[in-house]
Amino acid sequence: MTLSPSEPNRGLGGLLTDRRVREGLRTAIAPVAACALALAGLTAWTSSGAAGSPPQIAAGNGRVILPYGNGRDTAAFFDITNIGGADDQLTDVTSSGVEKTLLSRRESSGLGPDLLRTAGPVRVPAGGTVTMSPFGLSVTTRTKEARWEAGDMVPFILHFRHSAPVELMAVVVRPGS
Repeated sequence: MTLSPSEPNRGLGGLLTDRRVREGLRTAIAPVAACALALAGLTAWTSSGAAGSPPQIAAGNGRVILPYGNGRDTAAFFDITNIGGADDQLTDVTSSGVEKTLLSRRESSGLGPDLLRTAGPVRVPAGGTVTMSPFGLSVTTRTKEARWEAGDMVPFILHFRHSAPVELMAVVVRPGS
């Protein structure tokens, strides 16, 4: 074994130790670089305001269909927008103006009349809008004894998993309008 003049005389043990150190450094470079890249990406994401931004719910365009004849069952519809950076869920809808409310979803059976099923919590995606309609998601309601007329206003409260409840009014409209 020949040692260079600039290298101290460490013997075979010193050379093996140097080789292990170099191999260890080469092995550690990839994970350290990956961590640094991930940290830089997370820092940029957080700086842009996208990380940790809570849901911000806005609701409007509330309408309730005028019950037909002597019936008391009808449906209410709303547009719910989440301008925040995280998803939320609509968990319940309540109203002092109706006897009961139920989140429901109309589904085509393919064999006849559509089916009306109870809907669980409804996802309101970050940066997205949920639009209720007679052909999909709605709030099935049963009116109290008082009769409504087109143009009446009915109060509702939308309850969310992460956001504060949203209070809004829904206007009573004639079917098909």
